[in-house]
Amino acid sequence: MKHTTEIVVRSYECDSYNHVNNAVYLNYLEHARMDFLHAAKFDYKGIVADGYSLYVTHIDIHYKNSAFLDDKLFIETMPVKLKHIMGEFHQTIKKEDGTVCAEADVTWASVYKDGRPSKIPEQFLVDGLKPETN
Repeated sequence: MKHTTEIVVRSYECDSYNHVNNAVYLNYLEHARMDFLHAAKFDYKGIVADGYSLYVTHIDIHYKNSAFLDDKLFIETMPVKLKHIMGEFHQTIKKEDGTVCAEADVTWASVYKDGRPSKIPEQFLVDGLKPETN
């Protein structure tokens, strides 16, 4: 499942160079991943209530072009890997004209409340989390 989230750059997200600060892109990616999970009908509140957390364990981000105040951005989120306790999303942030601002591969893991990595319970493995195969 590929999902797109739309964001408009706000003034407080820009730095002294008048473009989106690098750290803000991580917030955009987080927002888009949660938007993806909602669209995939993933029961995030349910998995947390059952004692699990989904932790980001690694982000590999490549900044390509700047975004500026009032730019409309589209963040594509797509699962590319799903294993027993972890998965990976590929995310792309684009401007309205298709210019890529950043690309990231985000690895996450399921952790039980005792702090140990743990297999994701079957009832939470919605189809949207599974990578599309060609």
